[in-house]
Amino acid sequence: MALLQWPVRFALLALALLAPAALAQSDAGVLLDQAIAGEHRSAANRLRDQYRHPRETLLFFGLRPDMSVVEIWPGGGWYSEILGPVLRERGRYYLAHYAIENPRAPGWQREARARQEAKVAAQAALYGKPVFTSFGPPDHVAIAPPGSVDLVLTFRNVHNWSSQKADAAAFQAFFAALKPGGILGVVEHRAKPGTPLERMVQTGYMTEAHVIALAEQAGFRLAEKSAINANPLDSTDHPNGVWTLPPVMRGRLDPEKYRAIGESDRMTLKFRKPE
Repeated sequence: MALLQWPVRFALLALALLAPAALAQSDAGVLLDQAIAGEHRSAANRLRDQYRHPRETLLFFGLRPDMSVVEIWPGGGWYSEILGPVLRERGRYYLAHYAIENPRAPGWQREARARQEAKVAAQAALYGKPVFTSFGPPDHVAIAPPGSVDLVLTFRNVHNWSSQKADAAAFQAFFAALKPGGILGVVEHRAKPGTPLERMVQTGYMTEAHVIALAEQAGFRLAEKSAINANPLDSTDHPNGVWTLPPVMRGRLDPEKYRAIGESDRMTLKFRKPE
């Protein structure tokens, strides 16, 4: 009789082992709701939620409040306002910002990093004690101690590295920072299949095949895709590339038309570093 009970015991043990991760994921949902609704976020940032879908995106990537997370090039801190509060108590948050150590770094990058460092320092109760690191491939790629983080996140950056011929070095840096089994989450403007690289760099839209190839060459495996950030209204064919659309609206060409389209069509890809 006791032997017949082993499958039940095994199932209960498996559930017990899975429970902490499941609870942490549930906690993430609650904390994300609180951060997204927080008064610290500006009206302009809230307006972009309809295009960026932060809750759904971060849960798709498996964010938990006890994770060690790197955000690549946080820029003005749109996602930082959400990630910081979620990770403040139990997690570790690295902001891999512009590499101002690089003597060729433009002034706007230095100013953007200085603004965010000041913002985080002034709101310690909101952000806790995140760690600023520098990212400027191929020379500055030490985003976190090797093999130490659970999740690396990058939002709409791949086209920049491809234009600088530094995209391979970028993905290699992500792979090096992640623990075995760790996740790389990528959101990027999506080009039509078969778009030449020159056109991708010119317009800011990357093909899924290009991004997947970069990740796989670095050693990642594609775990899952999502249509969370898809926008079927975006033809991807605009006079000033992706920057024709909100929020940049370069050239102010027919603002009503481009506001009606909204922000770009985007791929949302989850990669895993093999165990």
